[in-house]
Amino acid sequence: MQLKYNSVEELVAAASSSNKKISEIVLEQQAEDMETSPEDVYSTMESSFEVMRQSVLNGMDETLRSSSGLSGGAAAKLKKAVEEGKNHYGHLLGNAISMALAVTEYNSCMGQIVAAPTAGSCGVIPAALISVMEEFDLPKHDIIMSLFTASAIGMVIAKCASIAGAEGGCQAEVGSASAMAAAALTEIFGGTPQMVSDSCAIALKNTMGLVCDPVAGLVEVPCIKRNAMGVANAFTASELACAGITSAIPADEVIFAMKQVGNLMSSSLKETSEGGLAATPTGCRLRKQIFG
Repeated sequence: MQLKYNSVEELVAAASSSNKKISEIVLEQQAEDMETSPEDVYSTMESSFEVMRQSVLNGMDETLRSSSGLSGGAAAKLKKAVEEGKNHYGHLLGNAISMALAVTEYNSCMGQIVAAPTAGSCGVIPAALISVMEEFDLPKHDIIMSLFTASAIGMVIAKCASIAGAEGGCQAEVGSASAMAAAALTEIFGGTPQMVSDSCAIALKNTMGLVCDPVAGLVEVPCIKRNAMGVANAFTASELACAGITSAIPADEVIFAMKQVGNLMSSSLKETSEGGLAATPTGCRLRKQIFG
């Protein structure tokens, strides 16, 4: 079956009919389309994963600060709390949230990251996958393969709706990243292709209508903490799906609804910094403080 990435249903059908994982059929398809070997395509994805892993490590630097002064050091602070057993919601969640902060803080300091699917949402997928890899001592191969599933979900969303905050609000950025991460996690933990679809739908429903309102026009406030929320949402959606809990609304209908919501959203809430948190008294004060 030639994948067109027109729907999540197409991915589920292709994987189910061939008795394969979504990641396996995507890898095969990408190799065929690029006229190269699956090994070469896998190697390229592995390189992206290593950039993700390095961005997590670099972002944990406690001295890290962005030029605006709005971000830096939060990831290291939370990581210390986790290491000292002072966080309240478990080792895995604490680590995942700190990793999401680390990657996005590193991005705000102009460090190298993987836009997954965008720079504004770059912390969700690395945090979700690297935290579970470390927590459960999972093979790196399984994590890298799951990135093909995440990518396929991202391609469907980009094609049928949007992954740009300027077009669809933050639901299109952190929301999409969260859905992609949920899909990858669900496959990692043995979920069926249909469970992958359900986890995608649940994650997107949970972020429906999320606006893009960066303070001072910078990808820092509230973007960084929204990445932390995105990884927690991915865990929630995957946990529900893997337990056999389905989405009442199919993933493709959720994606279409997200597109409609984005179209209805005011331009002031789509990356223009004219509304939402950017327009609060403190948001305006910070903009003046940074830019004069």
